Amino acid sequence: MEKRNTQVQLAPGRISRGRVFVDLIKYILFMTLLVFLLAKGTTTLGYNWQWYRIPKYLFTFTNAGFVAGPLLKGLMVTLRITGISLVLAFAIGLVTVLFRLSSSFSARALARAYLELIRNTPLLIQLFLLYFVISPIVGIGAFTSAVLALSLFEGAYISEIFRSGIESISKGQWEASLSSGLSTFESYRFVILPQAVRRILPPLTSQAVSLIKDSALVSTIAIYDLTMQGQAIVAETFLVFEVWFTVAAIYLVITISLSTLVYEMEKHMKKTLA
Repeated sequence: MEKRNTQVQLAPGRISRGRVFVDLIKYILFMTLLVFLLAKGTTTLGYNWQWYRIPKYLFTFTNAGFVAGPLLKGLMVTLRITGISLVLAFAIGLVTVLFRLSSSFSARALARAYLELIRNTPLLIQLFLLYFVISPIVGIGAFTSAVLALSLFEGAYISEIFRSGIESISKGQWEASLSSGLSTFESYRFVILPQAVRRILPPLTSQAVSLIKDSALVSTIAIYDLTMQGQAIVAETFLVFEVWFTVAAIYLVITISLSTLVYEMEKHMKKTLA
C-alpha cells in the first residue's frame, strides 16, 4: 500500500515535467519554422543581414568606460515613462473604482463619464489632444503629456480590474469588518483591498505589460524613447530587420521579466497565506 501511494503522489510531478518538455519541443519547432520562413523571405528580397553593426547602438566601451548607445538611452526613457505612468494609473484606477462604488451620485457620474470617454477613444487621439491642444495651454512638456495620456488610458482599464476584484469579495467580509467597528475606508484598506489585490494580480500584470507596449506610441510626439531611437537608426542605416528585431527583443525581455517578478510575488503570497 505504501509503495502504491508513493507512485500516486509522484504522478503529478511526472505529468508536469512531461508537459513542460512537450511545450519546450513545440516552442523550439515554432521558432525553427519562424526562422526558416524569415530566412527564406529575406533571401527572396535579397536582404543583406548586418547583425555585426547592431552592438554599437546598444553600448560601447571607450577609454572612459561603458557608454550607452542610443537604444539603451531610449530604453531608459521608456522605463521612466512606464514606471511613472504605472504608479499613476494604479492610483487613478483605485480612485475611480472607489468613486464608482460610492453612494454619491456625483462621484459615480464623474467616474462613469471618465470611463466612457477614455475607453471609447483611441490612445493615440488622447495623446495628440493632450500634447497639441492641452499642453500649450497649461504649459507642460512632451514627457508629462505622454505620462498623463498613458496614466489616464490605462487607469480606466485598471479601475475595471479593481472593481471585479472588489465585487468578488463576499458580503460576509464587509459585514464582519463593519461590525468590528472599522469605517468604510478602514474596511477597504485592511480587509477588502488586500484580498482583492491577490485575486487580480494576474490581470493587473497583463495591463502593466499592455502599458509597456502602448508606451511605444509616445514616439509620435517626438519623445526619444526606445521606439523613436529605433526609427532614427533605421532612417540613418537602413538596418530595418536588425534594428526592429532588437527593439522587439528588448520589449520582450522587459515584459517577461515583469511577468516573472509578479509570478514570484504571487507564489510568495500563496505561501504566506498557506
